[in-house]
Amino acid sequence: MKPIQLISPVDGRVHVERMPLAPEAADAAVARARAAQKGWAARPLAERSALVKAGVAHMTARKDEIARELAQQMGRPIRFGAGEFGGVNARTDYMTGIAAETLAPKVVEDSDKFRRYLAREALGVVFVIAPWNYPFLTAINTIVPALIAGNSVVLKHASQTLLVGERLAEGFHAAGIPQEVFQNVVLDHATTERLIGARAFDFVNFTGSVAGGRAIERAAAGTFTPLGLELGGKDPGYVRADANVDAAVDTLMDGAMFNSGQCCCGIERIYVHESLFDDFVAKSVKWVNGLKLGSPLDPETTLGPMANARFARVVRDQIAAAVAAGARPLIDPAHFPADDGGAYLAPQILVNVDHSMAVMRDESFGPVVGIMPVKDDAEAIALMNDSPYGLTASIWTTDYDTAAEIGAQIETGTVFMNRADYLDPALCWTGCKDTGRGASLSYLGFLAVTRPKSYHLKKV
Repeated sequence: MKPIQLISPVDGRVHVERMPLAPEAADAAVARARAAQKGWAARPLAERSALVKAGVAHMTARKDEIARELAQQMGRPIRFGAGEFGGVNARTDYMTGIAAETLAPKVVEDSDKFRRYLAREALGVVFVIAPWNYPFLTAINTIVPALIAGNSVVLKHASQTLLVGERLAEGFHAAGIPQEVFQNVVLDHATTERLIGARAFDFVNFTGSVAGGRAIERAAAGTFTPLGLELGGKDPGYVRADANVDAAVDTLMDGAMFNSGQCCCGIERIYVHESLFDDFVAKSVKWVNGLKLGSPLDPETTLGPMANARFARVVRDQIAAAVAAGARPLIDPAHFPADDGGAYLAPQILVNVDHSMAVMRDESFGPVVGIMPVKDDAEAIALMNDSPYGLTASIWTTDYDTAAEIGAQIETGTVFMNRADYLDPALCWTGCKDTGRGASLSYLGFLAVTRPKSYHLKKV
């Protein structure tokens, strides 16, 4: 077997490498997880919740060290790296806070003749395949409710963030969660697919590409293993005629460029009412030109490299194809001299774009955004829905009812008004169309990692 290598986008060198588990070792890891699960589920809910929170606290205490590691692994500037733990703690706190109520039996009748109720029971062994772009946040979305609900968890982290899986394991084990209950494993694709196909897991959560999601579904075919899939995205923003332009520019440009555009719910296309179009575009160009592209280890850097040179190549190709088809680029790459033709990529804003262009149709996952004028809500809604994806949509208006009415017509998992690129743990994180299926966070996040069991008890 070949080692799995983590190539740092900072310098293109091998930063970490790990050997994947041999098939028999992988089988043994899953067997240990299954053997340990019943004992873990038998512990009081309050104890499980406390141990999970303690594990997160242990990792949070190392956030500055981890921020440097993230910069080396996937290129996020160190000035932003530790910020991921704000979301990790907010999500953990919310999920632990609602656990008792959500997982409590729902009593239908408790009389001298019958006791009838619905209970929630842990599924068993939960397999989490986590991505590199927000490597702690995305993993926590499933790990936290799964552990609290009484499941054991096997984590396979992305090769681009191999150290994150190790840090998660260190944190949870230091808090007292048994090593067999939470395991970080390094697996190759073949072993991963074999385990899924052998029904080794009781739930599989995958965050990644559409192609990856299809591979997971193929591996699970016929096993009846439930899947949670968060796949691609091409999230739109719509700036109505009554919008606050300055606020829209600040939030939508941040949503398009933060983390070098490598955000699951990042803004990739924007539709602006024609009356505001010129003003919005001019202010957006000024905003983007204020970024500093450079080494993520430099505290002054606000835009780091993309996680891998091949990811940047996709974005460059989309930009070049759009320009060849008539799009107009508004950002001069010379303003970003750190662009090296590899992982370091200058941001770009494109106008004169349309939906025949890949940059407005296919996932970019990089620091580029196309902006189109629209004449009214109907045109904006049609364009927002003209996509195979549906994760979030951002509407800019002054009126709640208008936002809700437009949101009801958009094919998406989350509707935002006057914000973007955000995840509220009290609300379900879900998508539609090729973005995938399933639900994480909110009370539905617990339902995803448990099964219902009905009790119909009769006295005679």
